This record gives sequence, C-alpha cells and structure tokens, in this order.
Amino acid sequence: MRMKRNDEDPFVFGVRVEGDTFTDRREETERLLMNFRYGINTILISPRRMGKTSLVDRVCSLLQGDVIRIARIDAFGCRSEYDFINAFATAVVRATSSRWEEWMENARVFLSRFVPKISFGQDPMNDFSISLEYNASNTTTEDVLALPERIAEAKGYRIVVCIDEFQQIGDFTDSLTFQKKLRSVWQLQQRVSYCLYGSKKHIMETMFQNHSYPFYRFGDLFYLQKISEDDWVEYICTRFKVTGKAISEQLAREICRLTDRYSSYVQQLAWFVWLKTRDEASEEDLVQAVDRLLDACEPLFIQQTEELSAYQMNFLKAIANGVCSGFTQSSVLSQYHLGTAANITRLKKSLTDKDLITTVSTNRIELSDPILLLWLKKRVFLGY
Repeated sequence: MRMKRNDEDPFVFGVRVEGDTFTDRREETERLLMNFRYGINTILISPRRMGKTSLVDRVCSLLQGDVIRIARIDAFGCRSEYDFINAFATAVVRATSSRWEEWMENARVFLSRFVPKISFGQDPMNDFSISLEYNASNTTTEDVLALPERIAEAKGYRIVVCIDEFQQIGDFTDSLTFQKKLRSVWQLQQRVSYCLYGSKKHIMETMFQNHSYPFYRFGDLFYLQKISEDDWVEYICTRFKVTGKAISEQLAREICRLTDRYSSYVQQLAWFVWLKTRDEASEEDLVQAVDRLLDACEPLFIQQTEELSAYQMNFLKAIANGVCSGFTQSSVLSQYHLGTAANITRLKKSLTDKDLITTVSTNRIELSDPILLLWLKKRVFLGY
C-alpha cells in the first residue's frame, strides 16, 4: 500500500483520509464533535478498514485549539502496561506543549517523581518519546494516568485522549487489574474525556458491554456503519471526473459490491481501476484491478491462514460457499468435514479470536474481511 499520498491522488487508502477524499460520515462526525466538546466518553467499534481512524482524526482536526487539546495514542504496538504508560505520557505531554522546551518543562513539573527520560528523533521539534522509571509495586501507573487532568487544571483547558486499537490492553498480563486502574482514575476526571476505539468487535464488546468488566457503561458506545452505496457511487464517479476520466455508475456499484463498502477497500479498488483506465473505465479494467487488489493482500491472507487446521479451513470454506448458519446440521458437518457438532463451538471461538469471522446476528456468521472472502473463493477454494 502507498505510504504517502500526493494531493492530486483521486483515492486514498492505507493512510489517514482527509479533505476531498474523506467521504460522508456527516452524522458520525457531528456525534463525535458533540461528545468531544461536552466531555462525553466515547467508545467506537468497527472492523478494520472501515475508516474509524480517519473519522476520529477528522473530528480532532476540526476541534483542536486553545480550549481543547487532543492527545492521540495507538495502542497496537503496546505489549504491556509499561509500554502503554510510556505511550500515554508521551502523547499527553506532546498534546499539551507547543515546543520542545515546554515538553521538557511539562515533563519536569508533572512527572518529576519518575525522572522521565526524553529521547528525541530526527526532528526534535516534533519527534520525541518519554521513558519512565517503572516499578509495578508503586503508584506510577495511577499517577501517570492522572497526568492529563493535572495539566488541564493547571493550564485551564480541556483534553480529549483518543486511544486507537484499545482492545490491545486485553492481552496484557493481568489485564483486568490494569483495566480497573484505568477506570478508577479516568472516571473521576472532570477536564478530560476519552475516545476509545478498536477493530476487534468481540473483544471490544466484551470490554464495554459485559457488566463484569471494569469499562462497562463507560461512555457513549456506537458502531461505525458502512457508508451508503449511493454516497460511494457519487464519490467514485466524482473522483474519476475531476481527474479527466470517467466511470459508469454500474461499475462504481460493482466496486461497492466487491468490497462490501469497507472504506479502505473501496478506495483501494477504485484506485486500481483508475490506474487501469485511460479514458473511461471498462469491465476489463475492473477485472484486472481485482486481481491486483488480491495480489496486494495475498501475503497477509497467507499469513492469516497458513497455520489454520483442516477443520478451521473447512469452516471457512463453508462460509465462502454461502453457509452462514446451521453448522451443526448433519448435512453441513458431512459435506464440509467439520467433525462432530461439539466441534463447531470450538471452531467458532478459535476463528473469532483470530478475527477471521464475526457473528453479525444470533444465527449468522460471516468472514470479517470481504477481500479475504474473495481471495478464498477465487484462489483457494476453486472447484468447491
């Protein structure tokens, strides 16, 4: 995927989407804006490639100023409480300081007990990280978690802390104890609110909708829905037009159908079609673009499936062939070699934990990734 975009690119994927390439999301944008302005904690859930990070970043860009400061953290790379606390401190100090001298001063004043070590990157004005002397037996975690409230009180503004891939903390050692620490500190803060979002639906739902978990009813929880097909079609056709090319409404709808309207995939497939198009997109351009999309995604899909058991692959094969319920029926068990009916529960759990399948209703299961489904049908389960 492209790591850097040109301002003239008609479609953007793999990076934050902004400006003319940000599509629709009017209601969601307004809802987040109101939550951020009025200090309402927000929990946002959506699959990967649906555009949640771009949505949050767009709202942050509309809101950040002298009254509200935004601290952004990506928890995906955090493997422990120590990693998270360092990332948290770094993000808060960066968000509340306009120059590196102020970063140093904030770290000295508000983190003085922990002798923070600041490491600078190639650009010392914008690139730095904080490392804390850490001892799990003391109150380091709670004190650092209180950092945004202390700074907000001292400087007279409000802070919104946005944490991407928040479900990652569920993998920490003694995760429930850590979640209790977070909740106990954050729920008492008056000048700080939190936007916690993640892409693993089953983990996020457990963390925020199970009454036995610390973050139960922590804030306004909503699911990021797909952008409507009509909005996507208008967007695709417009982006072709402004670059001197054309695409029919029918082909634009086919792009939506193939990608199941997953935002990043819509943009990526439309980009590949646009590259193939000289004047007006054709069916052949779309066919070749789909092959290119599958080529781009294939290394990841191989990595996700190469260690699956025969039973797990057979379960995916059943879904790829249109089976979405009734897996314990003898005909389904026999046709797809799924073992016994008792084996189905284990298969569902293991594939859900791997984020390969999702339960969309009580009696319906789907693959989590529409392009993974397309890849399996076109390149793995041929002839079935």
